[in-house]
Amino acid sequence: MRRHINKVAVIGSGIMGSGIACHFANIGVEVLLLDIVPRELNDKEKAKGLTLEDKIVRNRLVNESLKKALRSKPSPIYHKKFADRIVTGNLEDDIAKVKDVDWIIEVVVERLDIKKQVFENLEKYRTPGTLITSNTSGIPIKFMSEGRSEDFQKHFCGTHFFNPARYLKLFEIIPGPKTSQEVLEFLNEYGEKFLGKTSVVAKDTPAFIGNRIGIFSIMSLFHTVKEMGMTVEEIDKLTGPVIGRPKSATFRTVDVVGLDTLVHVANGIYDNCPDDERHDLFKLPDFIQTMVDNKWLGSKTGQGFYKKVKGDKGKSEILTLDLDTMEYRQKKSAKFATLELTKSIDKVIERFPVLVGGKDKAAAFYRKSFGQLFAYVSHRIPEITDQLYKIDDAMKAGFGWEHGPFQIWDAVGLETGLEFIKAEGQEAAAWVAEMKAAGINSFYSVKDGATYFYDISSKEMKKVPGQDAFIILDNIRKTNEVFKNAGVVIEDLGDGILNVEFQSKMNTIGADVLSGLNKAIDLAEKDFQGLVVGNQAANFSVGANIGMIFMMAVEQEYDELAWSVKMFQDTMMRMRYSSIPTVAAPHGMTLGGGCELSMHADKVVAAAETYIGLVEFGVGVIPGGGGSKEMTLRASDTFRKNDVELNVLQEYFLTIGMAKVSTSAYEAYDLGILQKGKDIVVVNKDRQIATAKAYAKLLAEQGYTKPIPRKDIKVLGKQALGMFLVGTDSMEAGHYISEHDKKIANKLAYVMAGGDLSEASYVSEQYLLDLEREAFLSLCTERKTLERIQHMLKTGKPLRN
Repeated sequence: MRRHINKVAVIGSGIMGSGIACHFANIGVEVLLLDIVPRELNDKEKAKGLTLEDKIVRNRLVNESLKKALRSKPSPIYHKKFADRIVTGNLEDDIAKVKDVDWIIEVVVERLDIKKQVFENLEKYRTPGTLITSNTSGIPIKFMSEGRSEDFQKHFCGTHFFNPARYLKLFEIIPGPKTSQEVLEFLNEYGEKFLGKTSVVAKDTPAFIGNRIGIFSIMSLFHTVKEMGMTVEEIDKLTGPVIGRPKSATFRTVDVVGLDTLVHVANGIYDNCPDDERHDLFKLPDFIQTMVDNKWLGSKTGQGFYKKVKGDKGKSEILTLDLDTMEYRQKKSAKFATLELTKSIDKVIERFPVLVGGKDKAAAFYRKSFGQLFAYVSHRIPEITDQLYKIDDAMKAGFGWEHGPFQIWDAVGLETGLEFIKAEGQEAAAWVAEMKAAGINSFYSVKDGATYFYDISSKEMKKVPGQDAFIILDNIRKTNEVFKNAGVVIEDLGDGILNVEFQSKMNTIGADVLSGLNKAIDLAEKDFQGLVVGNQAANFSVGANIGMIFMMAVEQEYDELAWSVKMFQDTMMRMRYSSIPTVAAPHGMTLGGGCELSMHADKVVAAAETYIGLVEFGVGVIPGGGGSKEMTLRASDTFRKNDVELNVLQEYFLTIGMAKVSTSAYEAYDLGILQKGKDIVVVNKDRQIATAKAYAKLLAEQGYTKPIPRKDIKVLGKQALGMFLVGTDSMEAGHYISEHDKKIANKLAYVMAGGDLSEASYVSEQYLLDLEREAFLSLCTERKTLERIQHMLKTGKPLRN
């Protein structure tokens, strides 16, 4: 029988429960969210004369929790309308409704007695065959289903989502003693294909995989920071983006998550893993215990390792906890010679040999921490999992590590890693020596575009399962390379489809990238069927290379600047008007030129987590790569007889003028950046390139014909221009915008009105591109614009005049 998940019930509406409910709503599933009934009235309810029998009172806890979740930032929901897919209720009046759902997910408090009571009540109404799972972070699954029916136990297991459920990809599946293989296989596939997760089947051991390794890593750092006399700032500097970890690194992450949460899991491991060879490491250091006693738990209590205070002049500043004095002090800068050596190394995986090879405190720290980590993860097999790749998957998906422990070990070298382990007085597990003795010197290898891992039980390399649905560019880049320059790599994806992958810093679009895009189109038109523009970096593209624009403007090389802008525009038009289908695959930050490129592709296959927008106003210019033209065209296509055309045009104008950026790909439809019926969204970013390739191939097979350039764009001329100019005058007079902001807005108004035409007219794309280019270049001569660009280059943030 093929299972279908059309409706789920989430039991418990706390932060985790509401987050899970929102993510199921994100993917189009109907959700029943239930929680307990309040036992007493609050002051507002008393004032209104309500009783405990009123529905609004009985559903107060669940409704308040969901509202709080929906107001939180970052949002748990892709689009506010998706919240309509969630129906709330309570566990007394509405529990019978679980008979109609396909999956029941329990997310109540982490107490076994309460969970077992909830399961007993649910079984009275649950339809046999319905999936039922617990989102526990550590309670043994085997204890939860005791006393339940055979059918219940067969369809029961743990499904551990990580918080926040929308953003963290790890989905741990933990079987109980009687969980059927069919259930495990279904959840594994569903998590990856529908929820967009990295599914990992774990063993029923304390803290499972992600938290067992993640909490070890943090606790290890807690001890190391004292042993090496290091500061909070130094640890966060060394454990952040430089090694492919989140910006919040270690201590700031703990503040956000809550020290109490970490302590709870660490204590659970300490109490339940007496045979762990590093058992004592999970005992809380004195400074952590002091923080717990003082309730310095992080953001939730207003202070943790960092504390935000008001300075003498009323300006906020962040203080740091001194771990020796246990008092807060001003932040100290953290600089290390070893880190300076990695500044020119863009790929994180290539930094590790440099980081461990230095002679300063930073390098000593890395050797020490990696030595402890390598030893620990080697001993967790087969305790927590039989396959080493699952540990790496869990750390990448659950803790945001770019590379897992065994991948890092491969990067520094097997023998080097063993030396680090020995220096720490530790030993690797016996299977590592067996692997080495067999002549296998790495945990992973790549063959025919697929990743293989060392399988301990068979003592040979095996293919990582589940890769057939993915295209991993790292694995095919060298073998399938068709062309390469400093800005791009063009790869053959097979089946007649090419991919052009940006390789510039932050995937900015400069001359090399534009040249590479044109080369890719040339190659595809000659020998292939279609083209995908996609990569698997953190972000698709942050836009045009503004440093290049700044230098040309400062040096008054206006002819060269004009040529560069024309080349950008022409390349975008080639994306649309080539003889082969083009598919853009944006994800993450897709700003400015990256947005313009996406808007000119024949189709967009966007990752759900795509933050896309035309943000050029922030650096004092208008979109100059076809973005201003394209928004004018799309406004024109939206005009209808009964619409007020000026209002429609104004919406598109404001999207650019306010530098609006979507918080998900679904919001990009509202902005007119993605188009319904043409562009699609995929939840699992790992599938994005493969999906984009499939659509490029489909378009080609359906008989793709080169489009005819548009000459039917309706512009409103002086009528629109006058409206916009009056609006910008009013905004400046009210001190909402600066004089320079007004100048930028007026330039954009002139383009989107089609100039000062005396009446509404129909114009070509090229006509609008010429207006756009002229406006862009004129703004590049403005001193205020150059100041904004310079500020952006220095700080990475737009300057507001």
